[in-house]
Amino acid sequence: MTSRDRVRQAIDRKPPDRVPLDLGASPVTGMQVSSVYLLRQSLGLDEPGTPVKVIEPYQVLGEIAPDLVEALGVDVIGVWPSATMFGYKNEGWKPWTTFDGTPVLVPEAFNTEPDEKGDILMYPEGDRSAPPSGRMPEGGFYFDAIVRQPPIDDENLNVEDNLQEFGPVSREELNYFRAEVDRIRAETDKAILANFGGTAFGDIALVPAINLKHPRGIRDVEEWYVSTLTRKEYVREVFERQCEIALANLAAFHDTLGEDIDVVYMTGTDFGQQNGPFISPQAYRDLYQPFHNTLNEWIHENTMWKTFIHSCGSVVALLDDFIDAGFDILNPVQCSAAGMDPKGLKDRFGDRITFWGGGVDTQHTLPFGTPEEVRQEVGERLRIFGAGGGYVFNPIHNVQARTPQENLVALYDAVAEFRDEASV
Repeated sequence: MTSRDRVRQAIDRKPPDRVPLDLGASPVTGMQVSSVYLLRQSLGLDEPGTPVKVIEPYQVLGEIAPDLVEALGVDVIGVWPSATMFGYKNEGWKPWTTFDGTPVLVPEAFNTEPDEKGDILMYPEGDRSAPPSGRMPEGGFYFDAIVRQPPIDDENLNVEDNLQEFGPVSREELNYFRAEVDRIRAETDKAILANFGGTAFGDIALVPAINLKHPRGIRDVEEWYVSTLTRKEYVREVFERQCEIALANLAAFHDTLGEDIDVVYMTGTDFGQQNGPFISPQAYRDLYQPFHNTLNEWIHENTMWKTFIHSCGSVVALLDDFIDAGFDILNPVQCSAAGMDPKGLKDRFGDRITFWGGGVDTQHTLPFGTPEEVRQEVGERLRIFGAGGGYVFNPIHNVQARTPQENLVALYDAVAEFRDEASV
């Protein structure tokens, strides 16, 4: 099978010739740049000191370049918006060194000057005349959003303020996606996962709007969560208008791209914590599911695309509702959370949804286990989730910084060892 055939077969919950592999096709299936550097060194792809590009600066994700894709047998490539989460483009690359000493390349708008505390401040659109929107603490590996919450006047809250970042997709952006898809189709046989943006409702990583110079509305994380109860109708109005915009944009993307993409990353809104969901099924059905259903229904009626939901934590209590909302794919499949036992998930839901992730525990086994423990867990997850199709291998969320080099090698050696037999 080609990679595209393999992924499509797996998503249709039919056995492919081997379990498909994703690394880096989305903002939640990648690898922190320091770990990418170590993996490339281990595979002999670079000379020591060769920098790796940071292609998503908020989480400091490293580029999964074509030579690494081929070396690992990756089956999926992502198409991302032209602007990063901080609102500037990946262009004008310049050298930088992370706090752990990894040589990298960052976009020209990436601020490399530490403040008086030694922290790196990041600015929306790279504009230092605006208040900073992100902070990487000295010695850190990622950016934290800086909450820039204006005073909230409940009598004058304007729904449009929480829609600043949403709007009609531009012809320039459509042309950019078209060119990227054409390039991938011409150069590879890979499946394509499209990350359009604008289809996630209440994604808390996006609420602070780190790409906006002067965000308005409700932008504080805690205040937003409280508002889903205390200002529910306001939030619902935001979602209704966002949904209208998203439907129009999906139609524009389909007019431009047709069936040349395979999967759409729809939402990264987290509904789970370690011990269970932090929203009741009824609350999900009331506030979120109607909008998820509307977007998924449009996609399934008008395209051949498959839809992808990312939600961390224990979401087993919500899985029936996610399926009813029309999602085809669940990620990251956090098996370390309560009730998320791999066999139980596969037995209960494997005939109705594709699992994308869950391949190794990135909280415990991968960073702190032995290479043999990594190998054993990867083999077990492939055998359980891969049986009969309905599975795309990826670790649980992004591979983090400070993952031991030998464990990175063990991870992908185990994938190569077990992925052929696991799909039977």
